[in-house]
Amino acid sequence: MSSSLAISSSSLRLTHVFPTNGNAILFNAISSCRVSSLKPPSLNSIFIRIPFGSFKKASFFTSSRPFSPVMEWQDCTAKMEIDVPASVAYKCYSDREAIPNWMPFISSVQVLEDKPDLSRWSLKYNAFGRDLEYSWLARNMQPIPNQKIHWRSLEGLPNRGAVRFYPKGPSSCLIEVRLLYTIL
Repeated sequence: MSSSLAISSSSLRLTHVFPTNGNAILFNAISSCRVSSLKPPSLNSIFIRIPFGSFKKASFFTSSRPFSPVMEWQDCTAKMEIDVPASVAYKCYSDREAIPNWMPFISSVQVLEDKPDLSRWSLKYNAFGRDLEYSWLARNMQPIPNQKIHWRSLEGLPNRGAVRFYPKGPSSCLIEVRLLYTIL
């Protein structure tokens, strides 16, 4: 298994190889990320943004910005064309507990035994010389077999997204991953 990452000002290129049934599948993904302002999932909660690198806690009395209950969401999309049928790619993404075997920055996924639509995720990676860790509880929404898997977090790191599978022929497909997240 190997990965490489290249970043430019407008896009992210991720090349990743993961094994499946003794064969390696090479993913070349070009993704774009943008920031968009969206209403938070619940306006019953109040969110205060702390600028990156700030070591002071924000408060209503010391904040230099007016209060806004709007979160900044990162919206990232990646498209990958691979040489396997959509059904095989769908099966790889459907096995949530196996995802850490081929997605190196996901350290663990545990599906809850009593509620199989819920799973606990942990993400660990190093960026700019800092070890970062995040975790969340996700609910998988009703999937469309061989076409779409989507989820939303219920607690922890706020995120939601979808993986879509588009057949390109009998032995290849296009995978589109869309992930929205915010770090409060």
